Amino acid sequence: MPKDTLFNAPGSGDQPFRFDARVAEVFDDMISRSVPGYAEALATVRAMAAARVPDGGRCFDLGCSLGAATHAICHGLEHRPAEVIGVDNSEAMIARCMGDPAFQNLPQTVRFVEQDLTRTEITDASLVVLNYTLQFVPPGQRRHLVARIFEGLRPGGVLVISEKFRFENAAVQDLMTTQHLDFKRSNGYTELEIAGKRNALEDVLIADTRARHVGRLETAGFRGVTLWQAHLNFGTFVAFKPGG
Repeated sequence: MPKDTLFNAPGSGDQPFRFDARVAEVFDDMISRSVPGYAEALATVRAMAAARVPDGGRCFDLGCSLGAATHAICHGLEHRPAEVIGVDNSEAMIARCMGDPAFQNLPQTVRFVEQDLTRTEITDASLVVLNYTLQFVPPGQRRHLVARIFEGLRPGGVLVISEKFRFENAAVQDLMTTQHLDFKRSNGYTELEIAGKRNALEDVLIADTRARHVGRLETAGFRGVTLWQAHLNFGTFVAFKPGG
């Protein structure tokens, strides 16, 4: 796994963060060293695929990056047939997914689409995953996207959302930020790298509060909205479409 050293030089965070070829090359290392609870988020995806997707079901991984959640869906399904669609607007990410042998010779039909996920047609879905994706969608488009996902799910379908959270309470926000920085330091990131990435992500990654997420999901029609797991300022919601 190539190591993330993208922000180890002065000025490397001066440009807005982009999911380009350089990021795709080191993304697995970057996300595992930057996101508390990342493995648990993928475990949630596996569990929902195992429990809620019927034989022949359709699943979407929106903002699939290198396909970790796509693979988790397939792993959860084991030998059951299904259609699994990974969508990302990064040409570099999709190219790497399409060349990944892990997605060959599976019981599931897996395909990858380079597309703006806000334009993806979602129909007859049993499972939709937004794995650290909604936080990169412009805030004004988030409610519409969640509503479209709800409409595209089958009755009884499930949406899994993993996100970075912000907190209304300033003391809690400061504590979470400090602990997250310590998490990055413990995984080998330097102060220069931490500052560079923070600068690059400013105005690119815009986090919501947990309450905002729950309100948006319930307004769209989801029920049983549950914070499935949380680690520091990151966590995973599971939300269900009634019926089925």
